[in-house]
Amino acid sequence: MASNGRNIREQILAVLGSADYRPLDKGELAKALGRKSGVRMRLNQALRDLERAGEIARIRKNRYVLPPAADLITGTLHIHQAGYGFLISERPGEPDTFIPAENTGTAMHGDRVVARISRDAPYGRTKGRREGRVIRTLEHKHDTIVGTLQHSRNFYYVVPDDPRLVHDVYVRAEQDGQAQTTATVGDKVVVRLETWESRHVNPEGEIIEVLGPAAAPGVDMLSVIRKYHLPTEFPRDVLDEADAICEEINARQLEGRQDLRKEFIVTIDPDDARDFDDAIHVEKIDNGGWRLGVHIADVAAYVEPESALDREARRRGNSVYLPDRVIPMLPERLSNGVCSLNPGVDRLTHSVFIQFDKNGVAKNVGFTHSVIRSSHRLTYKQAYAILKSAPRDRLGERLHVAWELASLLRRKRFQHGSLDLDFPEVKVWLDKNGYPVKLERVENDESHQLIEECMLAANEAVGRELKKRAIPTIYRIHENPDPDKLAEYREFVLSFNYRVGDLTHRGEVQRLLAAIRGKPEEQALKIALLKSLKRARYFPQPLGHYGLAKANYLHFTSPIRRYADLVAHRTLAQCDGKQRIDMSQIASIAEHISTTERIAADAEIESARMKKLEFFQRQLDERNPQIFRAAIVDVRNYGLAVELPDALITGLVHVSSLADDFYLFEPARRQLIGRRSRKRFSVGKSTSQLLRKRRGDEAAARYPRSKTKLRGCRGARCGERNPRLGAGSSPLRRLSFFA
Repeated sequence: MASNGRNIREQILAVLGSADYRPLDKGELAKALGRKSGVRMRLNQALRDLERAGEIARIRKNRYVLPPAADLITGTLHIHQAGYGFLISERPGEPDTFIPAENTGTAMHGDRVVARISRDAPYGRTKGRREGRVIRTLEHKHDTIVGTLQHSRNFYYVVPDDPRLVHDVYVRAEQDGQAQTTATVGDKVVVRLETWESRHVNPEGEIIEVLGPAAAPGVDMLSVIRKYHLPTEFPRDVLDEADAICEEINARQLEGRQDLRKEFIVTIDPDDARDFDDAIHVEKIDNGGWRLGVHIADVAAYVEPESALDREARRRGNSVYLPDRVIPMLPERLSNGVCSLNPGVDRLTHSVFIQFDKNGVAKNVGFTHSVIRSSHRLTYKQAYAILKSAPRDRLGERLHVAWELASLLRRKRFQHGSLDLDFPEVKVWLDKNGYPVKLERVENDESHQLIEECMLAANEAVGRELKKRAIPTIYRIHENPDPDKLAEYREFVLSFNYRVGDLTHRGEVQRLLAAIRGKPEEQALKIALLKSLKRARYFPQPLGHYGLAKANYLHFTSPIRRYADLVAHRTLAQCDGKQRIDMSQIASIAEHISTTERIAADAEIESARMKKLEFFQRQLDERNPQIFRAAIVDVRNYGLAVELPDALITGLVHVSSLADDFYLFEPARRQLIGRRSRKRFSVGKSTSQLLRKRRGDEAAARYPRSKTKLRGCRGARCGERNPRLGAGSSPLRRLSFFA
């Protein structure tokens, strides 16, 4: 039957692709294919499948054509909060298409649509881009939205939380003569959307869940969870499987494993980490080199392919870290229990051993299933204190030896072309009620860098081994950037008076990053660079990682929180002749977990930004606001873009707020000049005095409440953004290239 379905689809494509084809409707196609009424249902299904897949398109009067023949393109619509959008084509290598706001139809952000390319405006309103118009929505991304209930004189409506959903949604106060919900004006609610027929009227929907008053504790994070459709509960069969796993390791599980329980192995994680999936030991060897052991929790020993645990982990794709909670990929019994490398207990691991010579060149690599017993659980702060003092004991000696190797590997990585695009983090500390009480800047110091380099080395070693053995797996790729986008970015850099050459040469990018290091505009220029790069993703072929300058790279070191790493563990096990995964699934899994990763990153960024802004609001409400260092990162005719480096948030000081004078914009030097006082505001200048003059000291914290869009520091296009402000940040998640 499946074969017959494929034959019908092939015949349809052949008819539509013929040189003399004219658009036919369903009945005419049936005749052209010689189909009788008894088999038309299969034809209908084939047409629906082909249209959904974007291989054919339906035009006026329900006639079918091949998309290119009618200047049609299928893809995902990304709408800007201003209303316009871009259609990201499903065909590899095809450019984006600009969609003006009036041409988006009834499609919403994230929908899969068909658009017609406008022949009369090939470059449209954005130079160098095609322009199009949405003609059909193939698939809605979601059928629910989250927003705040409001009321006008005549009706209730919901204002979506997502600014890219530019239409308010009308809702009915009553349903079948009864009150629809217990929602009141100002509540956060979840609305199920109804069919939206015309852009000239607002969409309508039905309230299906009331989250509570917008200002109530926990409602903000719950709204993020609902908005991004994050799972909050594990299915019963998944929990039953997890509960059936024994806490103790038995003799059968130790068979064939290398016993490393006497090795001096340590874990280094954040203060509030609860799951420890990686551990290391480093020792000097006779030739002046080092022996590195990276030991990763053997999640594959407990999560069997196609089990309930495995299916749920694959569906989630990864853990999500919000300021007040973790939404784990695996149940707590595994993530914080039997798979967590807690000190002093036996744990099953998958180990990578790499022997480096005195120049940091890997000479021998080995892989084995093992059992370890961690000797110490260190926080980054504890490890940093040890590295900054002379070694006093065995732990101090081993950490200093590990840093010798890690610092050498780090220098070599940048010498070989890796880009230094790391960002610091800001951790939002919450009280027991979920209110933000402190912002703490977390630097990427030596303790983080030590673990980063060890994990990078292990990831690359596994990727290289699987590539050499031609074993299919999921790689982490970061493709080379688009030269046109780098050229646009170069123009942006020149406006800051930096001398920069051709950025398609990696060395020129490295020189630019070195030049801006420590400058007030560093953050803005780094973010703009990241937006010019492609997004890192998972893929079944090793296409290389541009940011890291590595040819064969994958994720292996965090199987508790990333499904990609679990796949790598299973495929590496095939080196021992063990079949662990259905290879036909690799491509679809890679695409799926790339999507779940992007969703998680967006949720993490939004939740962190919400808590930062709530922190500032509470500062103002208490009427004793904290003063923050601030710097001007951009100047426009309408005001100053100002960054708080200790909060890693950027906002606008509108020119109308500069009440001590009338300011004129000087575009050549990008500065605002007071007409009377001649006071100047330019990029790099501290704004502390300016802010203090705005309504006293409270203005120093007030400006993030500007109506302009505020953004967190981690808006990286290469897709490894990590605002992981919740429990347990892995060092690799801090790097702007890694997830």
